[in-house]
Amino acid sequence: MSGRERRLVRVEGVVQGVGFRPFVYALANRLGVTGQVRNDSSGVLLDVEADPDTLARFIAAVRAQAPPLAVVEKVESTVADPVGWPAFAIVASQTQAQRNTLVSADSATCADCLAELDDPADRRYQYPFVNCTNCGPRFTIVKDVPYDRPFTTMAKFPICARCETEYHDPADRRFHAQPVCCPDCGPRLDLLDSAGQPLAGPSLPTAAEMLRAGAVLAIKGIGGYHLAVLATDEPAVATLRSRKHREDKPFAVMVATVDDAREWCSLDAAARKLLSGWRRPIVLCDRREGTALAKSVAPGNRQLGLMLAYTPLHHLLLRAVGGPIVLTSGNTSDEPIAYEDADALARLGTIADAFLTHDRPIHIRTDDSVARSVGGRPMMIRRSRGYVPEPLTLRPETPQPLLACGAEQKNTFCLAKGRHAFVSHHIGDLENYQTLRSYTEGIAHFGRLFDIEPAVVAHDLHPEYLSTKYAMELENVELVGVQHHHAHIASCLADNGESGPVIGVAFDGTGFGTDGTIWGGEFLLADLVGFTRVGRLAPVAMPGGAAAIKQPWRMAAAYLDAAGIDDFSVLSQRHEGDWSTVVTMARRGINAPLTSSAGRLLDAVAAIVGVREAINYEGQAAVELEQLADRTEKGHYRLAVLDGETLEVQGVDLVRAVADDVRAGVPGPVIAARVHNGLVDLVVRVCGQLRDRTGVDVVALSGGVFQNLLLVEGVVAGLGGAGFRVLTHSRVPPNDGGISFGQAAVAAARLSGRP
Repeated sequence: MSGRERRLVRVEGVVQGVGFRPFVYALANRLGVTGQVRNDSSGVLLDVEADPDTLARFIAAVRAQAPPLAVVEKVESTVADPVGWPAFAIVASQTQAQRNTLVSADSATCADCLAELDDPADRRYQYPFVNCTNCGPRFTIVKDVPYDRPFTTMAKFPICARCETEYHDPADRRFHAQPVCCPDCGPRLDLLDSAGQPLAGPSLPTAAEMLRAGAVLAIKGIGGYHLAVLATDEPAVATLRSRKHREDKPFAVMVATVDDAREWCSLDAAARKLLSGWRRPIVLCDRREGTALAKSVAPGNRQLGLMLAYTPLHHLLLRAVGGPIVLTSGNTSDEPIAYEDADALARLGTIADAFLTHDRPIHIRTDDSVARSVGGRPMMIRRSRGYVPEPLTLRPETPQPLLACGAEQKNTFCLAKGRHAFVSHHIGDLENYQTLRSYTEGIAHFGRLFDIEPAVVAHDLHPEYLSTKYAMELENVELVGVQHHHAHIASCLADNGESGPVIGVAFDGTGFGTDGTIWGGEFLLADLVGFTRVGRLAPVAMPGGAAAIKQPWRMAAAYLDAAGIDDFSVLSQRHEGDWSTVVTMARRGINAPLTSSAGRLLDAVAAIVGVREAINYEGQAAVELEQLADRTEKGHYRLAVLDGETLEVQGVDLVRAVADDVRAGVPGPVIAARVHNGLVDLVVRVCGQLRDRTGVDVVALSGGVFQNLLLVEGVVAGLGGAGFRVLTHSRVPPNDGGISFGQAAVAAARLSGRP
């Protein structure tokens, strides 16, 4: 053993379930390194021997040449006494009391597996569950760590002799691939009627035939059930809308390839990369005119949510159907996605004509992720399948394990310890028992996987949020309240690895303010620890409270009255029976809380323009106002900003200008464009005033309103032209789906700043 050195190498990160041990095995044999590698509860542990130069090259390659799905965060090595390892081996995993391992996200089918799927000579030819070390289900089948087959839902499928040979062959692509299976030993496909009884005929071809004939199918995917129809079949899409009780909200469409996607949408390079990457989110893209897509897929919307097939089953089904399919979450409105077979049959039996299902259990439900390209950079709209549970980095680290409970709508939670923040999959709106159950079960599951028992719990200030009530009911924890819009800005800061200070522009629909009113049009001087409100939209009453969110005409009535416009016949005559009552409520503050919300201002404008007087999904009025806007219009409305300790933006100026143009017969698309251009001008002007006061020249944009492409692109360009550095979201959504990450970042910063 003269001249040989032994090192114990600890590798942390996403290094289980991604082919890391087979990679290390091959690397060691190529370089002549002996020893062993194992999974444990903290990641991967290597015990290796070679001459010092070879070991140095080996350890450098472990980090630099890791498999594509791996994320190597830390490599630490210590010298030990040589023992004379004769060869290199993969050995059994170890479970430790303290668990720090990370779990890989689910991955789209790789090119090698697709080639097998298409090869008539291969034993996995057209097998809808083909997978390997580089692809397939991960997070959604993991019950516990370390990531080994007994701790996954594949444990119920005893491995056959041929698969076991592949599993133990270092030269095979399935070497230590935990979900390895084949038609002899793996999951099986079934086609059932709406009552759960088997249907005659081969499952997949029969399902494809049903889709072509106009049927609605429930399809079991990686993270839950989807509902599917042929995307070019207008009656079928309309039927799905009716049965699902989803009146207007756009459906996502799945296609087989990027070339297929180009038939329906125009794609920039960033969108193509998002679509074809292994994460496979739904990507919002500009629609092409004159296609055969059913009008009911995305009514009144210039964009389409596209995704590429990401499981072998999807690939096979799309080929058999021969066209695009609508693929939307398997639920009715406001419920979480169904993922358990019996529950799916019970909840979807009145929607679907048949169920294309299988017997591999899903352990944790996970919706599809949604993203878009903004300025050539991805922006998450919903972060879920393909991204979760990969951790985000907290700077500063949290000195105590913590839970951030998130918001009420688009809820996610976040568990964190040290530098790792584990933002959950999309939970949804905490409005019913099913969603709340998904929330509490998800927190428990993440706590087990990542060995986090929170000592600190961060929550929103709104006392009626179910997430806040959940926090308040926990025992033996320290509670940290975080104001909603501060959490938005902190989320943007943490998303960009910064700590502030910044001028934070937080525009959204609803958030509980420190003064007890509803905020949502805020300019904050903020860092991770705290904030000062330095600007706002002037408050206006919300007549009827929550009713004003669902009925934008109420916000129009309140704003028109505040603007001194007594009669706006276009609206007031249509709501003649309620108009005066609503105006009186607003004037007297009867069930009419004050709001500074930019979302509610956009709602009012949308109703005045005639876009939308009542909504069927959150933010619909503002979304349709954006879709209406004439992109060539350069004019804008100017909103006055009153000086003072807190700058106050006069939203009534926007309403007066819009009302005047509507009365003058100016086309709606022109008015909608001037509204957006006016808000862009406003943000740039206010940030300029605040820079003069504070010297801060960095701006962070957050809140659901900044999902609006016209606004975010206009504001980024305008601020950039004015000499600002602008931070936007990329890894977590600007909407309430990013709130939990912001809460965690604030709590960590406050905790780490203590003496």
